[in-house]
Amino acid sequence: MKQKLLTWLSPLLLAIALSACEKAPEQIALEGKTMGTTYHIKYINDGTVTNLPSPKEVQQQLDMLLKEVNNQMSTYQKDSQISQFNTFEHTDSPFNVATDFATVVQEAIRLNHVTQGALDVTVGPLVNLWGFGPDKRLNKVPSDELIAERSAYVGIDKLAVGFTNNDPQNGKGFLIKKHPKVYIDLSSIAKGFGVDKVAQHLEKLGLQRYLVEIGGEIYGKGTNLQNHSWNIAIEKPEFSQGTSVQITVPLHNLGMATSGNYRNYFEDEQGNRLSHIIDPKIKRPITHNLASITVFAPTTMTADGLSTGLYVLGAEKALELAEKEKLAIFLIIKNGDTFETKMSSEFQKLIEQK
Repeated sequence: MKQKLLTWLSPLLLAIALSACEKAPEQIALEGKTMGTTYHIKYINDGTVTNLPSPKEVQQQLDMLLKEVNNQMSTYQKDSQISQFNTFEHTDSPFNVATDFATVVQEAIRLNHVTQGALDVTVGPLVNLWGFGPDKRLNKVPSDELIAERSAYVGIDKLAVGFTNNDPQNGKGFLIKKHPKVYIDLSSIAKGFGVDKVAQHLEKLGLQRYLVEIGGEIYGKGTNLQNHSWNIAIEKPEFSQGTSVQITVPLHNLGMATSGNYRNYFEDEQGNRLSHIIDPKIKRPITHNLASITVFAPTTMTADGLSTGLYVLGAEKALELAEKEKLAIFLIIKNGDTFETKMSSEFQKLIEQK
């Protein structure tokens, strides 16, 4: 009888021993600085990934990746690839760039067409002129003559991108200027790409549950430590001190980006609040009452670029385009001292998944 009891208990004891050896899922949190802002990364180590580097090693790897993105696309670095391209004055001559750099420009050109010209990465000279680029801020409205002068070399048609052997996956990238003074600024899309780059690396390590945020641009995959979707709060902008949460959204393997004029602006001599986002069509800061727009897309790079382009269009046109292109967007519109919200049909479907 005793032998039978021991025989029956052995598998149970083994199962209990194995269960005790299994490590409970652990959330790792990393934070640091990049692209003139901060990053916050969370990933879940549930014990299923073999040979996973230590959190310190993971962060070192990610810092190197983000440093490379900066080395390619930061207009604040004089030796970056983008700064070198911006000072390159030969037209119709290929300027070799990293594949990642060319990929971001290619997506920016695609989104220019999607947003009917509202997202334009060649608008940098006007951004600088109005005091929102690496140039010194003058806090005054530029003259019509200066605006016209800079506008002569602004336009997506003055920029081309390609890859050797027409192979974006394996070919080397290159850019071509159609005007010697073409200047590009990828600040409207590069942070989103940085988020995607980090996410791709985490997946290469075998991680499938993570949340990556760089300067407010976010990508979430899988579930958090409580096995729930990563829920992200969309902030309601306030011109006074303090903010309040407007709505929370589950990130089901999606990128998210927000654009608005309630943080980055300056006031002209008359006290008018001027947005940091330039409308490529009128060559001046946007003036509509759309306080912010949040966009969700399969990649954060796409969400980042779309949020800028749709924000330029304003609430009515942005919603119209979102319905046409089936985009998930959430708008906060300022009416006097109050705010109202609007959302696209795709966004409504997104929050119904909660």
